[in-house]
Amino acid sequence: MLIAQLTDVHIGFDPDARPEELNRIRFRAVLERLEQAPHKLDFLVLSGDLTDHGDRDSFTKIAAVLGDMPCPLLPLVGNHDDREELRRAFPDTPCEDEFLHYVVEQDGLRIICLDTFEEGRHGGAFCSRRRDWLKRQLAAGGDRPCVIFMHHPPIVSGIDWMDPAPDEQWIAHFAEAVEGHQHAVRAIHCGHLHRRVTARFRGIPLGITPSVAPLVALDLRPIDENRADSRALITTEPPSYALHYWDGEDLVTHYESCGEWEVLAHFGEHLKPMVREMKAERR
Repeated sequence: MLIAQLTDVHIGFDPDARPEELNRIRFRAVLERLEQAPHKLDFLVLSGDLTDHGDRDSFTKIAAVLGDMPCPLLPLVGNHDDREELRRAFPDTPCEDEFLHYVVEQDGLRIICLDTFEEGRHGGAFCSRRRDWLKRQLAAGGDRPCVIFMHHPPIVSGIDWMDPAPDEQWIAHFAEAVEGHQHAVRAIHCGHLHRRVTARFRGIPLGITPSVAPLVALDLRPIDENRADSRALITTEPPSYALHYWDGEDLVTHYESCGEWEVLAHFGEHLKPMVREMKAERR
C-alpha cells in the first residue's frame, strides 16, 4: 500500500497573483509528479495548512485541483485552516464529532488522522477530549499496526521560531495517549515545520514532511524576538512530499522534491548484469 502525504500547501497566500499564485503552481507540480509516477497511490493524506486563511474561496480552489485524484483523500486541519470550511470542501471526510479526527484501515494498517487545531493559535493543541479519543482508538486496535498523521509535530526541532515549548500541555496529552501503545504505532508523521526532519517521540519514529509551499530556512540558532537579525526565514527550495510504503509488516518513508532534473541512467540491456547481481545477493 502506498500513502502519499502532502502538507502545508497554503493556497490563498497571494490570491491576486497573476497568472497564478506561487503556492498553486508548486501544488500543481507535486500533483503532476504523483500522477506521472509509475506506482499508483492508495491514499493521499493532506496533513494540514491546505489554505493560508481558512477561507471558502481557497478551499474551493484546492478541492477543484484535487477533483481528479484517483485515490481517497484524507485531509487534516492545520492552524491556518478552518474545520467547517474543510468539511464543506471535502464532504467525504469521515470525521466523527466536532474534531476532525478519524481512523481508516486497509491492508492490515490503521491510519489514524488527528486534529491539532485550536482557533487563534499558531502552535498545536490536543485537549483532554482528543487525548481520550485517541486512547480509545489505540485500545480498540490492540496490537494491530497503525500510523498516526497530525499537523503539528510534538517535538522541539531546534528551529526556534517554529518550535513549541517542550512542556506544553498538548504534548503531554498526546504522550499520555500513546503511552503503552508504542508497539502498535509504527510511525508518527507531521507537517507544519516546512522542513524534512526525523526524530523519535516516546520511542516511536517520527517524521516531518517538508512543505509544498516555500520551505522554512534551516537555521538552528536561537532567535531573539526583539532583535531583527536579518536571518533567512523562508526559502524557495523545491516543493516536496512524502510517500509511505506499507508492505504488510513494515512502514518505509520516501521523500522527494519536485523539479526539473535529468535521468542519468535507464534500465537497459547494459545494466541487466548489475541488477541481476544485486538481486542475487538478496536470495
